[in-house]
Order: sequence, then structure tokens, then C-alpha cells
Amino acid sequence: MPLAGLLVERGDAVVGLIRNPDHAADVRATGADPVICDLEQATVEQIAAAVDGSDAVVFAAGAGSGSGAERKLTMDRDGAIKLLQAGAQARYVMISSVGAEDPPDGDDVFSVYLRAKAQADAALAASERDWTIVRPGRLTDDPGTGRVRIDSAPFRGEIPRNDVAALLALLLHDPRAARHIFYVNGGSEPIQQTLEAALSGPAL
Repeated sequence: MPLAGLLVERGDAVVGLIRNPDHAADVRATGADPVICDLEQATVEQIAAAVDGSDAVVFAAGAGSGSGAERKLTMDRDGAIKLLQAGAQARYVMISSVGAEDPPDGDDVFSVYLRAKAQADAALAASERDWTIVRPGRLTDDPGTGRVRIDSAPFRGEIPRNDVAALLALLLHDPRAARHIFYVNGGSEPIQQTLEAALSGPAL
């Protein structure tokens, strides 16, 4: 939950949707308000009530590495699309994955995951919402470096979760990021400087 803490530090009021009540204390520790709302099970109306009044929503949920193909569809695709349908006119930032631009046809779990991400991304991009899609490579729990590489074309790599969170905190406060797809991994340049260069390119 590093993003919640960063946004609270900036003065934002943050709500964290959780499915497990046991995680509420962790959310409160960041300064955010926990709201129990399971995106897989909740209706669009219930999700809308949970995010009512929000200026922006971030889809950073996932079925998890140990889940099967079915949950990749019900969480990574359907959960993201329900949040899209529920969020009214709120800005929407999607955490996707490198590979979603051209997902494979296989029946293995990772192929289904990438197709689920691709379908959710496509639904968002087809909407009239103010959206941004971020496609990182492999996420790690290493300490953040504060340095990334951002590109408009896919490339492989890995990146600490904390650096993704730092990038998201900047994107959420920059209207120029609307209708952009960013690929991001660890790099050699400071995050803000790298984002500034990336934002000079055309939106989609």
C-alpha cells in the first residue's frame, strides 16, 4: 500500500478498497480509510457507493500469483471493468502488465492473465473517461530506487513496487497523463524527470 501513503502525504483523502477486513489496520496505518468492497463479488452499484465522490480511481488489485485462470478473468478483467462502470466520471489509472499489448493464445494461467489485462485495458481505452494505463514488467519487493525507464513501446524488465507507486502518485496529479499508455521498468533516470520526458509525447 505504498501509493496510499504517498497520496496522503500530498494532502489527498484516500480510500482503500479491501476484501479482507484483517487488512483494515494496514490501510489505516498509511493514513487512508479502509472500505470493505470485494470487486469480484460486489455489484457495480456497491462499488459505486464505495468510490462515490472520488476524483480518481486506481485499479491495482489482482487475483494473485497463486490463483487459477478463472480468477484472472473474474478479478483482473471483470473487477477492473466493474470499477470502470462504477466510477462515474472519476479519472481512472489502470495497473496493467507488459505483454497485454499482444497477449498469447495459450490456456496456461499467465496467458489467460495477459488476455484478461488486455481486455480490461481495451474497455478502459474505449471509454470516454480520463484514463492512463501503466504496464510495468515484473514487480519486485526490493527497496525503491527512485529511478525508472518509461517508454511508449513495450520492453521487458523489472521494477520495485515502491517505484511504481511513486510514478502513480505523480501521474494522478498530472492531467497531461490522460489517454497515455506507459511501459515502465527500473532505469537510470529520476522518476519525475523521466515522466516529464514521456509526457512530451502525443496522447492516444
